[in-house]
Amino acid sequence: QVLLVESGGGLVQAGGSLRLSCAASGRTFNMHRMGWFRQAPGKEREFVAAIMWSGGSTYYADSVKGRFTISRDNAKNTVYLQMNSLKPEDTAVYYCASADYAGTSSQKGQYNYWGQGTQVTVSS
Repeated sequence: QVLLVESGGGLVQAGGSLRLSCAASGRTFNMHRMGWFRQAPGKEREFVAAIMWSGGSTYYADSVKGRFTISRDNAKNTVYLQMNSLKPEDTAVYYCASADYAGTSSQKGQYNYWGQGTQVTVSS
């Protein structure tokens, strides 16, 4: 079992920045990748970014490329999402996820552990 705890959400004005953190604990030794997803009211949960735990390759949704950066600290079992140039349409609950097997990083069904989510609100 892997426990994921997100932090860092909040309220920010358009154009501002936030950094989300996700700390993993438990059976993290065979973690394959971690990802960030988000879900706005009335919408499906969508992929934001992912990072391979070994090697550090990163993947982004087109909507956040050039604005968001995913990174990891293996020693702390923590993944970060630096969000810059935030827009009102980035408003959502952001979820951290991890997978202990190879799969498609952008598909939410390919992750087996999820955090509780953290709210990000961007005002115009």
